[in-house]
Amino acid sequence: MYPFIHVGPLHLGTFGLFLWLAAVAGGIVLHKNFLRNGVDADALNVVTLVTVAGVLGAKTWHELQDVPALVEAMRQIALPGWHHPFEVLTGFLRYFQSGVAWFGGLLAGIATLMWQGREARPDGMSGWWASVRMLDLAAPAAAIGYGIGRIGCLTSGDGDYGKNTTLPWGVHMARNALVPPTPPDALVQPTPIYEFLFALAIGWVLWRLGRKVLPLGWLTGLYLVLSGIGRFLVEFVRINPKLYFGMSNAQTAALGSVVVGIVVMVWASKKDVKVAPPMEIEAVAAS
Repeated sequence: MYPFIHVGPLHLGTFGLFLWLAAVAGGIVLHKNFLRNGVDADALNVVTLVTVAGVLGAKTWHELQDVPALVEAMRQIALPGWHHPFEVLTGFLRYFQSGVAWFGGLLAGIATLMWQGREARPDGMSGWWASVRMLDLAAPAAAIGYGIGRIGCLTSGDGDYGKNTTLPWGVHMARNALVPPTPPDALVQPTPIYEFLFALAIGWVLWRLGRKVLPLGWLTGLYLVLSGIGRFLVEFVRINPKLYFGMSNAQTAALGSVVVGIVVMVWASKKDVKVAPPMEIEAVAAS
């Protein structure tokens, strides 16, 4: 576990590095999906805006769970005074190194993708259906990007690891972890790795299904169902506190994601709006 990589005077947070890597990987997957579907849109711009919105949404959702802690954090950041802007900015950036909530990032990402769908007009669509089409196109990229980003949570030691364990694949958190385990030398379950592997599987399934002619919105609904199931299950071995009927906040949100996903899939099947079959990447590259 390496919360920071020290390069001379620079101290690079591994969470931020993996967030960048997740955006790059998601951008590549989205670009290839645009190519095979003949969509004339800039995947880099789409992913950049979604990443920024997702980080802000995830951080906001996390902090609103404990408003007094948020107020105290802002007070601590402002302590150097506005005559020391560099110190204030550094404190603000450090504040973003930990404490994010998956559901807030998901909501912000979906809203941003829908807005960009209206702007990009994939397959010549406009309005609502353009937004839904963009969500379907981005589903595999979202799964892959989420999984890679979770590895950053593990390396930074931000508290997303699991319960103490005696399993052979248990890991130690460094003593300078942002959220150290109890006791500090305990072996814990590497839950972000579980999520990473599950996210890769989701991405592969969505990519394969993306070759088929499916009702608009159905793939997005499936993504919400599968990602929600993954998050719901992993919470059973995570250290997050149980708040609602024996479930953590994230677990409750994940259950909501599954329900909404099922509703979206049923709605999409009834509307049965479809687009032309996607082109294979090899065929696009050869043309």
